[in-house]
Amino acid sequence: MTDVWEVTCRPPGKRTLWALAGLGAAGAGLAAVRVAYRGELLDLWLGAGLLLGLVGVVSLHAATAAVRADAHGLRSRTLLRRRSVPWRDVADLRVRRTYGHASRGQETRRVTLVLHNGRKRLLPLPRSWSSHDPGFDAELEALRALHRRYGTPASGHVPVVSNRTAGHGWAGSLALCAVLLACAGVAAWFVPGAAADERAWKSATPCTAGPPAGERTGSPPRERNQAGGECLTTVPAVIARTEANWPRQRSWLYFAGGRPLTRLEVSREAAQEFQAGDRVELTVWRQKVREVSGAGHVWREHAPGGGEVAVLAAVSALAAGWPAARILLRVRGRRLPDDEVLPSAVPFAGALAGTALWLLPLCYLHPTAPLASSGAITWAAMGSLVSLGLFAWAWRATRVRTPAAAGTADVSAAEEEGQEVFLAARFLEHTDYNPFGFGTHIVLGGGPPAVTPHAGPGRFAARRIPVERLTVRKVRRVRGGDGDTVSRSWHIAELDDAGEPVRLAAAPDDLTRVLRALTDPGS
Repeated sequence: MTDVWEVTCRPPGKRTLWALAGLGAAGAGLAAVRVAYRGELLDLWLGAGLLLGLVGVVSLHAATAAVRADAHGLRSRTLLRRRSVPWRDVADLRVRRTYGHASRGQETRRVTLVLHNGRKRLLPLPRSWSSHDPGFDAELEALRALHRRYGTPASGHVPVVSNRTAGHGWAGSLALCAVLLACAGVAAWFVPGAAADERAWKSATPCTAGPPAGERTGSPPRERNQAGGECLTTVPAVIARTEANWPRQRSWLYFAGGRPLTRLEVSREAAQEFQAGDRVELTVWRQKVREVSGAGHVWREHAPGGGEVAVLAAVSALAAGWPAARILLRVRGRRLPDDEVLPSAVPFAGALAGTALWLLPLCYLHPTAPLASSGAITWAAMGSLVSLGLFAWAWRATRVRTPAAAGTADVSAAEEEGQEVFLAARFLEHTDYNPFGFGTHIVLGGGPPAVTPHAGPGRFAARRIPVERLTVRKVRRVRGGDGDTVSRSWHIAELDDAGEPVRLAAAPDDLTRVLRALTDPGS
């Protein structure tokens, strides 16, 4: 008789979830009764009932979720959907890792079902909220064992897909890039108007005539000079009281008798400087108070000029370059396995920062006509050449370097002389020569290769690597399952330590030197 394996995944704390679902149903009933008898849609009890009802729906959805796998296939169930997939249609089982609060190290792990037709389905269970969850790991291993027994897995390891790997989607980056570019376009559209207002304010002169007849009482007067342009009107006033609030709140100046207006919003510093009873003069331009001047303090309203708006547009456009760089890297690595880690987009961020050093001052000084003068043209041409060089460097720095392209690293002069050389490399597994992953460097020369928790000098706390029992299996790029502490540009050497698999991570050239010392100690 053939034994049939079966795996069932159920949510933890199922009784608690059902209790919360019942509490939610009671809350929804309370809300319905409250509306039926009182007829009020805005009520404290009604809000509490609706909140409990929402909690109940979420709890019911979590309580009814289940995943069952046996020889026939894999079946998943949620509150609104049931699915069944035979093992012959399943290509692989992967782990999708998403991150929550970065400072707290929160992450969520779920299992993704990859079909042979390329479609992917996210299973409701198992699910983990920690990077170290033995229950999740055991259920995942049981599902993969069933897949190996009754199906044909595409990979022999557990692929882990996160925001660092090639299989992560780029729809979010595309949406963010589009939003930032739209903001840049809107800001650029306002540049000519802001520049015109700035020029008009700087060229405005005091009015030579009184307010026109029929001017509305109680509002700041609007006047024009003899040339037809808008001019500056000075109105005397007496401050009745001030109100200085916190920076996130508005601060006010109140005027005696409500003349020429009741109150004026100012900065917190201005509200603290002016005192009740101060005689001040209000400068009005375009029916708006632009300046308040007293005996010891002057407040001016800040109106963004054309240069500031142009800088805002340029900053938004440069910020859109970050998600665009992430999209570029994902398109560039589209042929990589989904769980391989992509190069970091930080070099492109450096190129964008270098571009901002010359572009932002140019936009601020020449907002409407950046190429109007020979000096501006020279400035833009030199800056464009610098940016072109920076982006070329970023393109080369983010290339996908395969282990075959790493080449053979040259032996340093210190190694030839037998001196100690410390290389940043570390074993990812807990071993007798790397207990609890304490090693951060490997020392070569001056003795046998050893693991050290420091970059030298000296072999303090070093542990000798037993090269006689190590065998190199293969060298590969970093995968999502290798952990986030491994640099994106490093490579991984898979070793056999007397039958136990061990991973060694280091930069490509350093890894070549370490492997040469491990496989040929007399070299």
